[in-house]
Amino acid sequence: MLTRRFLGLATACAFAMASPALAQGAPKADIVDTAVAAGQFKTLAAALNAAGLVGTLKSAGPFTVFAPTDAAFAKLPAGTVDTLLKPENKAQLVAVLTYHVVPGKVPSSALAGKVTDAKTVEGRTVKIDATGGGVTVNGAKVVAADVAATNGVIHVVDTVLIPK
Repeated sequence: MLTRRFLGLATACAFAMASPALAQGAPKADIVDTAVAAGQFKTLAAALNAAGLVGTLKSAGPFTVFAPTDAAFAKLPAGTVDTLLKPENKAQLVAVLTYHVVPGKVPSSALAGKVTDAKTVEGRTVKIDATGGGVTVNGAKVVAADVAATNGVIHVVDTVLIPK
């Protein structure tokens, strides 16, 4: 248990060091502004804008967002992001993005040592596995946990989650 808490703290600290805009302490911004300030979520921000979800994720929430980095989006097959961002594919983009969001605030401490199914805003479930010395969401590795925002929490993932 202590090891898991340390890992969570270590990843949160690593994220804060990599993103000075996310200093420790009380959150000062909502999920969208916190992600934008980090500088490694430009593709996610563009996708949220194209999907019309910025206002939702700036609302009171609370939300838990498994936020894929720009590097995670870059791992998708060539042309996937461009295709999703086209207006005619908005419904598919909304489905992908809302699959990364769980209603409520779920800190890593609530997940430690468990395998949990969590229902997403999209309507399907994701499998969260926090039993193996790290945390995965449908196999995507959580590379930074518990990034606080005024309306929830961000857990950074290394892979885009695709609803199946």
